[in-house]
Amino acid sequence: MHRRRRTALLLTAAIAAAPLLTACGDDAHPGAAAVVDGRRITVAQLEDRVDEIRAAQRATVRDEAQYAQAINRTGSLTRDTLHSMVLDEVLHHAARQAGITVTRKEIQHMRAGLEQQAGGARELETVWLQQYGIAPGRLEDNLRLQLEAQKLAQRLGTDTGRPAFWKALSKSSAELDIDLNPRYGTWDVEKSSRVDADTPWVRDVTAATRGTA
Repeated sequence: MHRRRRTALLLTAAIAAAPLLTACGDDAHPGAAAVVDGRRITVAQLEDRVDEIRAAQRATVRDEAQYAQAINRTGSLTRDTLHSMVLDEVLHHAARQAGITVTRKEIQHMRAGLEQQAGGARELETVWLQQYGIAPGRLEDNLRLQLEAQKLAQRLGTDTGRPAFWKALSKSSAELDIDLNPRYGTWDVEKSSRVDADTPWVRDVTAATRGTA
């Protein structure tokens, strides 16, 4: 896989449910895991996304010990998933502002090439799940974002690993006025990245009860 493509893959997949949590920030957005440009990513939406990934992991790993290992390797899945959901919005906004569009044909072409590299459709889905935390049903949505990232970098005359690209994402982050629920940390506008909050007294209730956070 080319360096540019591999770097782009990390944007929304490898860069990550708290059902008892009911507020975001200063309680201005009840039930929100994050607020992006005035739109809520609800705790329920985040839980659903995490559950999709866990279900896919369970379907591909039948052995209990191996499944337990998969859980341990992705112990920060909830926070990582929220990071990805927010960063997806940042990237999409930056691409849209730059007039970038992605067609269904382009997505299919990219998928076909990746399937050939991986050895088949199922193998590609397994790679995306294991390496990037993307459930099979979200694969094409993710490929759309990868293409947006590549096109945005090209429009800027750079690649996705260069400061110019991340400066564009930083600008997009600032425009979207991102507010994370403190349980999941804060959003660093400059880095376009989720940062863990220094709150050792906060206990992840979901992790304790469900073993999925």
